[in-house]
Amino acid sequence: KAVVSTQSTGYYTESHEWVNVQGSLARVGITDHAQAALGDVVFIDIPEVDTDVDAGDEIASVESVKAVGDVSSPIGGIVKAVNEALSDTPTLINSSPEDQAWIAEIEISDVSVLDNLMDKAAYDAFLLQG
Repeated sequence: KAVVSTQSTGYYTESHEWVNVQGSLARVGITDHAQAALGDVVFIDIPEVDTDVDAGDEIASVESVKAVGDVSSPIGGIVKAVNEALSDTPTLINSSPEDQAWIAEIEISDVSVLDNLMDKAAYDAFLLQG
């Protein structure tokens, strides 16, 4: 059974990352569907602040009891902040994947890339296609 996304605003990728845009900044994380597939998260490798990333670049690695999953940045730009709470409490990915467990805040270099991402309705439809 598909897990429907709980975040009401923002954008999504087919590889189950979410982007929530606020002005020129975008918070990036993994979706509830992704955390459910991974299982209990035990470690997350977060990016460095001031890292320059392109859309599609790996920005984090999430390790669970079942697997290791790479997190790709859906957008290009400069990492302006990271969620340090994930280093101490990686289980936030399981308990609050689309809210408290954001991974990085990125200053968007090209907003037109958002046109290539899905909105919530399109992402939910994508999940139901299985």
